[in-house]
Amino acid sequence: MNKRSRKIIRISIIGIITNLALAGFKIFVGLLSNSFAIILDAVNNLSDSLSSIVTIIGASFASKGPDRNHPMGHGRAEYLSTVIIGMLIIYMGFSALIEAIKKMITPEHVNYQLSTAIVVVVAIIVKIVLGIYYQKRGKKLDSDALIGSGIDALYDAIISIATLAAIITFFMTGWEIEPVLSTGISLFILRSGAKLIYESFNTILGRRADSGLTMHIKEDIAEVEGVNGAFDLTMHDYGKGYIAASVNIEVDRRLVAAEIDDISRKIQKIIYKKYHITLNSIGIYAVDLRDPTIDRLWHTIGDVAKKYEHIKEIHGFRVDQDECEISFDVVIDFVPKNRRSYYQKFCREAQKAVPGYIIEARLDSDVSD
Repeated sequence: MNKRSRKIIRISIIGIITNLALAGFKIFVGLLSNSFAIILDAVNNLSDSLSSIVTIIGASFASKGPDRNHPMGHGRAEYLSTVIIGMLIIYMGFSALIEAIKKMITPEHVNYQLSTAIVVVVAIIVKIVLGIYYQKRGKKLDSDALIGSGIDALYDAIISIATLAAIITFFMTGWEIEPVLSTGISLFILRSGAKLIYESFNTILGRRADSGLTMHIKEDIAEVEGVNGAFDLTMHDYGKGYIAASVNIEVDRRLVAAEIDDISRKIQKIIYKKYHITLNSIGIYAVDLRDPTIDRLWHTIGDVAKKYEHIKEIHGFRVDQDECEISFDVVIDFVPKNRRSYYQKFCREAQKAVPGYIIEARLDSDVSD
């Protein structure tokens, strides 16, 4: 197990101990004051430990190394644990919403006591401290599961704050506002739980990499001597600590294999050292824009592409003089409803601009900025 996973597990154990201690305190006060509500709240704290247990299981499984069935490791298990925590938050929100609606439909006379207020205040303090601790450590360790547990704890604190506000209002005015407050907070919790699940699913499905990151990586690659440009950067997140990527580069067609190999190894070393990203494959576009004829054709087709606002770039430009064939990749963004038709229209216009040549353009995926 790696150092990061051990830290996540240690922090989660602290959360479990804290929730158990808080539950014990509530049960003690509940028995002394003969308050069933406080005892039930203690049971809720015991269930809160479940999110920490889920985090521990997720971190333990994610730390497992690669095997035959999972050659990229098990890192994505941590995202699954975040989804489960999001579901627990939604469950908590639904439970609170149902109880609030019940109290609005069938109002019950409440009889708040000082012991109730004391328990609520203690719960607020403990949950806020625990939530902030989880969030700070989660951000430092880049753990969505810990951050999710922190959100869970802070929402518990918000619910308790609403309860305290209801108690104070009741003591001062006699009004019973807890159902109204609980309804609003429950809806907020449901939204947050859904957002946490949505973001985790996005990562698992393979969301678009951060634009700033991909642009910086391409710029660093393009600065390597012998590289004319970097394209088609694709990144795959296999869990915290392991991002695999591939990229295509343009090099002078006169370079020999040994020179291209040196360039590729240098790029891999630079990108891993700076970003801790593994470039598993580097594709090669062998180009020659120093030939006057090729340069003219390149600019001619480039001028046609400029008329199409959704064409992001053209790369991998190659001219086969013997076959009178021009091949290249054209990247179109996702704005046009029918990218295929948009691409075909461009190809027809490009073909007219270079009579005597056959256009072989490939519609490339808009995988990164």
